[in-house]
Amino acid sequence: MTVPRPADVESAAAAIVDAFAANDADRYFAGFAPDATFVFHPEPRRLDDRAEYERLWAEWVASGWRVTSCVSSDPRVQVFDGGAVFSHTVDTSVDTADGPESYRERESIVFALDGERLVAVHEHLSPFA
Repeated sequence: MTVPRPADVESAAAAIVDAFAANDADRYFAGFAPDATFVFHPEPRRLDDRAEYERLWAEWVASGWRVTSCVSSDPRVQVFDGGAVFSHTVDTSVDTADGPESYRERESIVFALDGERLVAVHEHLSPFA
């Protein structure tokens, strides 16, 4: 196995955050493995694969949701043989059918090496207390 370089983990995470901020679903979801799982505090249960999250995203967009800003801060990278954990604070603003909303949350993204590429296999979002 191989331990990824922290700079590569930061780059992979930045690509996901940048795509999310740009409302670029294709680019955003390309950063996740098909069998990635997702735990989001506002959702009643875990999403068990990328396709399930893509359907939820499409529902959000159809309801008038879109990201207006997403800023990452306080990053931390922990590498291990075959992957890494990226954690950070994320400040997100969105427009919804009910008006603008903003959130400060903590997020962890678990990456695995897929050949030379880092791919996200799990994302966990929790409220910033």
